[in-house]
Amino acid sequence: MARQQARFVCQQCGAVHAKWTGRCDGCGAWNSLIEEFPREELPGGRLKGGPDRRGGRALGFVGLTGPSILPPRRKTGIVELDRVCGGGLVPGSAILVGGDPGIGKSTLLLQAAAAIAPGNEPSLGQTAIAAYITGEEAIDQVRLRAERLGVAASPLLLAAASNVRDIIASLDREDAPALVVVDSIQTMYLDTLDSAPGTVSQVRTAAQELIRVAKRRGFVLVLVGHVTKEGVIAGPRVLEHMVDTVLYFEGERGHQFRILRAVKNRFGATDEIGVFEMSDRGLVEVPNPSSLFLAGRQAAIGADEAAPGAGRVSGSAVFAGIEGTRPVLVEVQALVAPAVLGTPRRAVVGWDGTRLAMITAVLDTRCGLSVGANDIYLNVAGGLRIVEPAADLAVAAALVSALTDTPVPDAVVFGEIALSGDVRPVGHTEARLKEAAKLGFAEAWIPSGRGKRRGTAAAAGFEIAAIGHLSELVERLAPRHALRGQSLGQRRIGAAS
Repeated sequence: MARQQARFVCQQCGAVHAKWTGRCDGCGAWNSLIEEFPREELPGGRLKGGPDRRGGRALGFVGLTGPSILPPRRKTGIVELDRVCGGGLVPGSAILVGGDPGIGKSTLLLQAAAAIAPGNEPSLGQTAIAAYITGEEAIDQVRLRAERLGVAASPLLLAAASNVRDIIASLDREDAPALVVVDSIQTMYLDTLDSAPGTVSQVRTAAQELIRVAKRRGFVLVLVGHVTKEGVIAGPRVLEHMVDTVLYFEGERGHQFRILRAVKNRFGATDEIGVFEMSDRGLVEVPNPSSLFLAGRQAAIGADEAAPGAGRVSGSAVFAGIEGTRPVLVEVQALVAPAVLGTPRRAVVGWDGTRLAMITAVLDTRCGLSVGANDIYLNVAGGLRIVEPAADLAVAAALVSALTDTPVPDAVVFGEIALSGDVRPVGHTEARLKEAAKLGFAEAWIPSGRGKRRGTAAAAGFEIAAIGHLSELVERLAPRHALRGQSLGQRRIGAAS
């Protein structure tokens, strides 16, 4: 029999090459090609360890309408996790959780598995027991973490395994657990493949086999995935297409809270977030994240009001955003300093740097400012990353405030800025204003053109400032004639002379 010819598969994009090269022609990644051997084909066209491909069974097609028994969602007891998943875990679904090392993925899933394990659900006809399968840690290490989290007494099924064949043999039965956590998918392997664990073929095939048995037996499968240095889940991109829900764990190591974000969800809203705070007892859910993100600002405002003659610091604006279905208030901070070198520096944390360049260009061209000639530092407080364009007006307010050294009033700001300088309306205005009123704000700078909603907000005690063009925002913070054509360094030199 002819010898099997090896192939080289890119671990970033899954492209197949006949020989090894330093750079993948498909995605351009360097040193990402791993040697793999194809599965052995037996006489008759059947793969070794696979089904017979010579014949098939006819499919039984059905219509869209018909009797269907949909089991209810399973509640984990962790409200923030249930919110991100769309109201609970759907039986038979597959969830992929990714995040940086040490961010808290294993901690959260161990807490969720322990929370769902004790209760019985008579409506489902079986005991809701969870299983935690680890391929990275030993049993004693998981038990040590469970004792620290205070869940060691929970009747949780625990196993340390990496062979997918053994895992499927343990789960493919009628009394399968209601929730199965596999930590992590990169450590799983199939002995029918010659490649090493973590390669593209192993990750893809192992996930496919686990998802198939989960849908056949009706239990919830949660897969933990490693991430690359770019922050995306490692392995083939098809892995995210195979699962029903993709969750990313975000957060800065300097902050104590973490953000669980849904980027794909077949059974709920996408871009939904759950906020957790890291403590010595594990992850604690935060029911009101707006108060957490604005805690430092509100404390500073209270100190300023107590001290006579003290004022708020310039370069700060409160943005009323929408994350999924939840309104969230967050502080946007900006610092504008004279450029020491020839090329102005840009440092952005929590926002899109390309959109910051657009806002500075509009301020320079349409409003007569000279923001782009200075060094700009922009930060979203709390480690939250903002992706919606409604934050444009808040960023512009923070930049103008920092440039003119004029504090922004205690108001919430939101709106999208066009290249012409016009401020476009955004959705969910009532939800944003309601969340702001809950935290004690009484003023809002919003786009013009929403008269009915402005009347509703005014009736609730809100003072609305309608802004139709970016120049109106500049006029509110500083006189326009004193700013035209002058950079920050020029104005400071003029003031000193």
